[in-house]
Amino acid sequence: MSVRLTGQPWLTASSTRAVMAALEAGGGPGCARFVGGCVRNALIGAPVDDVDIATTLKPEETDRAIRAAGLKAVPTGIAHGTVTAVTERTPFEITTLRRDVSTDGRNATVAFTDDWAEDAARRDFRLNALYADLRGQVFDPTGHGVADAEAGRIVFVGDPETRITEDYLRILRFFRFFAWYGRGEPDAAALAACRKLAPGMSRLSAERVSKELMKLLAAPDPRPAMAAMEAAGVLAQILPEATSRVLFDPAVDQTDEPALRLMTLLPAEAGVARSVAARLRLANAIRDRLAEAADALPSVDLSMSDAAARAAVYRRGGRAVADAVRRRWAEAPDRGAEAGRLLQLTADWTPPGLPVGGRQLAKLGVEPGPETGRLLKAFEESWIADDFPAEGHAERLAALVTPPRG
Repeated sequence: MSVRLTGQPWLTASSTRAVMAALEAGGGPGCARFVGGCVRNALIGAPVDDVDIATTLKPEETDRAIRAAGLKAVPTGIAHGTVTAVTERTPFEITTLRRDVSTDGRNATVAFTDDWAEDAARRDFRLNALYADLRGQVFDPTGHGVADAEAGRIVFVGDPETRITEDYLRILRFFRFFAWYGRGEPDAAALAACRKLAPGMSRLSAERVSKELMKLLAAPDPRPAMAAMEAAGVLAQILPEATSRVLFDPAVDQTDEPALRLMTLLPAEAGVARSVAARLRLANAIRDRLAEAADALPSVDLSMSDAAARAAVYRRGGRAVADAVRRRWAEAPDRGAEAGRLLQLTADWTPPGLPVGGRQLAKLGVEPGPETGRLLKAFEESWIADDFPAEGHAERLAALVTPPRG
């Protein structure tokens, strides 16, 4: 059955046509086709963010063709056949058709080919082994990619164990693609292979693992994929601290932020958060967010008063308190109104600065030194306890310097 892409702005964009024209000028008609995600997403009506191109041109030929057309060529992965063309501020990753010569579970040694079926055979999933030409005509070398994309089936190209042992990251990619594009039950043969080969993920770099994990957590509803990962022993392999999904499942309905979803998979301990972040090489911003939320949690309760919430925000920061509120909400999903009140407060209220300092104490005769710090701390605690009054600071400070006689 002939399938053609229609109504795709990226397909008719001047930047796209310029790159394809440059390649065909160097290799003749039909030497280049769109490949992978852009074709898959166009078929199912999902957004297309990146446009990748496969070509029979060798990398050096691709580079020459792009430059000859007056476009910018960046040798982003020459050894593996990839050149990036940039025009109208839009990048196009162009890769020569390849076949694997050898693999070690992380990296592959490749040889270039001009056989489209051979290139498709080395790809991970059948719905990713799709190509299209500039007219939108779709090519499906495996014979199943179009049907898989439309049905939401994530099926390995060929033998699942072979594909995984070529690159163990494909285990996580299976669950990530299932989270984003899958429907129904996961493919049984793929699950069995993932379960059997999960220990092989230990040889992967932390950066590759964390990147796939965070992409999975960003899916609209990653719960089915996460449940399948847990059942297959994959979650325990990459995140042994995730002993329960009890909080994760309700949290998915409450937030689409991957970091917050990850938070609900972990114990509420700052040390654990930092350990996980270090092992997975997570960004420092994510590490700090997880740790700060764990530190704020003991001071947060959904029944707390507005005054108590403002005190927590002043001490811990608005984001940390909001994240802790979301965790409490995941613990009690039926208390959304209370959580909403507190989340609104953390968004709307800006903590004031301490209204007094050493200068005011000096005017009261207090010499600079440890006593200054003690008095300012006492003032701050009293001021917080009274919910940050805007007036009466001089009197409050004077009372601390000269306590009333009993």
